[in-house]
Amino acid sequence: MSFGPASDPFGRRPPVRRYEDGSRVPGWDDEADLTKPPATVPDPATTPVPEELRTAIEQAMARYPDPRSASIPALHLAQKHHGWCSPEAITQVACVMRLTPAYLTSVASFYDMFSLRPKPANDVYVCTNITCSLLGADDLWEAFQIAADGHDDIHLQEFECLGACDIGPMASVNGEYVGPLNLDDARQIVDDLDSGRPVLEHKQLRFRASADTAAAETKGP
Repeated sequence: MSFGPASDPFGRRPPVRRYEDGSRVPGWDDEADLTKPPATVPDPATTPVPEELRTAIEQAMARYPDPRSASIPALHLAQKHHGWCSPEAITQVACVMRLTPAYLTSVASFYDMFSLRPKPANDVYVCTNITCSLLGADDLWEAFQIAADGHDDIHLQEFECLGACDIGPMASVNGEYVGPLNLDDARQIVDDLDSGRPVLEHKQLRFRASADTAAAETKGP
């Protein structure tokens, strides 16, 4: 039987295992058994979960027909509670959701807004994608770097796209979308975080009117 080289110097995947006559070794195309129960779902009897976190995760699960769809909200809740998606945090989510930690780790490692390493308490994501970049996001990013220098409680990161082009250039501050931003707003946001004030409340997306209510009232039914 010939199995080919164990590794490739160019990083390519090893070939499918074959017999000397060239036929493939049985089992190479076997489908995964999707009916097989998860191997290592944490045991509730030995996995303590903070009651407030458990309640919040269960409430998130109740919003979806398939509870697994709550994986992202549940991980956000755990990261908020623990400060990051630590192994302990992921295990607690897995315990409540009856999933494997490996499944949730694969979700957390895919998305930029989850951190698998300890991080500062405040998250500031500055969108530098094409729309925001054309509106001055590159200069805004530099202004944030200067303003946040020496502030160990701020996790500052460029972000490919935050999906709020209509308020660009913009940023997400602890999940709060703010914009359009000017260069002076970078210092103001850092000052607001330092003082514990709401961040640029007059520029928060959630306070922005979604329609011309005056026009809607005059138009009538």
